[in-house]
Amino acid sequence: MARRTMSLIPHWSSRVSSVELNGTPFYFSTQEKHRGEEVPRVFRENDGRCYSLLVCSSDTIRRAKFYAELKDKLLTNLSPECHLSPMCSFLPNIKDSLLKGYFLKDTSESSSPTERLLRDLTQRDPVLVCSYLRGETGGVWTQHLWSDGDNHTMQMPKDYYVVPAEAPEHHPSTLNIINSDVFYSFEEAYQVLEKCGDIIPEARAVLELLPSREEARRKPDFPVIVIEGLDATGKTTLTESLRDALGASLLRSPPHCLSPMRARFDREPPLIRRAFYALGNYITAVQIGQEGMKTPVIVDRFWHSTAAYAIATAVSGPVCNLPAEGSEVYCWPSDVLQPSLVVCLTLDPEERRRRLRDRGQGKTEEEQELEHNQLFRLKVEKAYQRISGPACVTVDASPPADLVLQQVLLLIRGKCHL
Repeated sequence: MARRTMSLIPHWSSRVSSVELNGTPFYFSTQEKHRGEEVPRVFRENDGRCYSLLVCSSDTIRRAKFYAELKDKLLTNLSPECHLSPMCSFLPNIKDSLLKGYFLKDTSESSSPTERLLRDLTQRDPVLVCSYLRGETGGVWTQHLWSDGDNHTMQMPKDYYVVPAEAPEHHPSTLNIINSDVFYSFEEAYQVLEKCGDIIPEARAVLELLPSREEARRKPDFPVIVIEGLDATGKTTLTESLRDALGASLLRSPPHCLSPMRARFDREPPLIRRAFYALGNYITAVQIGQEGMKTPVIVDRFWHSTAAYAIATAVSGPVCNLPAEGSEVYCWPSDVLQPSLVVCLTLDPEERRRRLRDRGQGKTEEEQELEHNQLFRLKVEKAYQRISGPACVTVDASPPADLVLQQVLLLIRGKCHL
C-alpha cells in the first residue's frame, strides 16, 4: 500500500474530488496556497470531523472486490453518528484515473473509535485515507494524507488547502467505463475472469466454454436480427413469433450454457459481473454464426443490453451525466459479430410495470431497479439509443402483439430482404 500511496502524491494537487450529496456531485480540489477561496460545499456548516477513503490497489480484482465490501464494513463498524456519502477522486479528462470510495462525516463526541477503524484499514487493506481539518476561523480547511507505515496520522510534505473545483466537462465515472464497466474486446474480459480463477471456481468453468476470437466474429450467410428492450416489453413473444414466421433459429443472450453460473456472478462487483456477461456475448456470437449458415437468426438481447445496463449503472446522477452521443463507449466491439438489424421495443412505463406485476417472477437487482427507479430506466433507454454499429431501430410495443409482429416483419423485409 505504501508504494501505491506514494505514486499518487506527485499528481495529488492535480486531482479533483467529487462527493455526492443526495445524488448531486460537489467538487473540490487541493492547492499549496490559500488565496481566499470560499469553503467547498461539502465542508460548509460542517460541525463534524471529515475523512475520505479511496480504494486504490493496483490489483484491479482486489480493488473491485474490496470496494464492493467497503460500505458494509464501514456501516457495520462505525457509530450511528457517522454519515457516508459516495466519493471519487480523478484527474480531469484522464482515462482510468478514477478512484472510488466514501466521504465520511463523524459527528460523535469522540473521534477515537472512527480513527481506530480507519487506521486498521490503512494497515491491512488497499485504502488511502485523508482527514480534513478546519482552521480556527472556520473559513479554511486543510487535507492530511494518512501514512500506512505507522499508527498515526502523517501530513503531506506540504499543507494542502481544500478549495472548490469546477465540474468537469464529462462526469468522472465515464473515465473508467471502457473495459471496466463495458468490455470492448474478448481479451480484456477474458483476463478479468482468468484472474478470478483462484477465488471464483465458476470462472474456470466459463473460460472452458469460450470460443476463439475468430469464431466470435465470423459472418453468417443469413441475416441476424436482434430484439432488444427493457423487461416486459414483449421480447419473448415477438422473438418466438419471428422464429415461426421466418423459419428462423432463435437464440438468447446470455446463452443457456451460462445459466447455472449467473446467480454466482450476479453477486460479484461490476468489474467481474460485466466481464462474465461480456464473454457470454462472444459465446452467443459463435452460436449465431453456426445457426446463421443454415437459417436466419433471431436473438433475444445481445451486446446492446450488456452495454446499456452497464453504462446506466456506472454513471450516477441524471441522464445528462451519460457520455455524449458519439462517444467511443457506444461503439460496437470490433471483434464480435455485428447483427443485420437491431430492433428495440419501447413501452409506456405504466404498462410495462403492469406486465411485470402480472408475471409474478423473480427479478434481478437491475430489473428491480428498473421497476422502481424512473431515472435508471431513462438512462438505460438513452444508452440504447446512442449505441452505434449497428444502431437500434425503435418500435412501439404497446399495440397488440400481432400488430407489433407485422411492423417488425416490414422492417426486416426492407432491411434484410427476407
